[in-house]
Amino acid sequence: MIKVYIASPYSIGDQVVNVRRQITTADELMDLGFIPFVPLLSHFQHMIYPRPYEDWIKMDMTWVKTCDCLLRLSGESKGADIEVERAKECDRPVFYSIKELVEYYTVA
Repeated sequence: MIKVYIASPYSIGDQVVNVRRQITTADELMDLGFIPFVPLLSHFQHMIYPRPYEDWIKMDMTWVKTCDCLLRLSGESKGADIEVERAKECDRPVFYSIKELVEYYTVA
């Protein structure tokens, strides 16, 4: 099963709306048979046990390498852009829509 890392804005805009967007995307990916990784679920851990930004980025970089590909949702985000670069460094395909991701793995 294909593991998909979801990269998207978190701190720009409403954080709760941004987390919900990742969760909604993850649910759609699950319906399509993918295994999504939702890094913004760390929002809930951070609410209880706040950690420095660098800790979250370090953890996310490890997960990017573990996943088979990355789905970059739209919106300005320094962190998501770093995740895209890491995926490319690790030769992971980067997609900018679910449609593009599905088409790639349907053909592959």
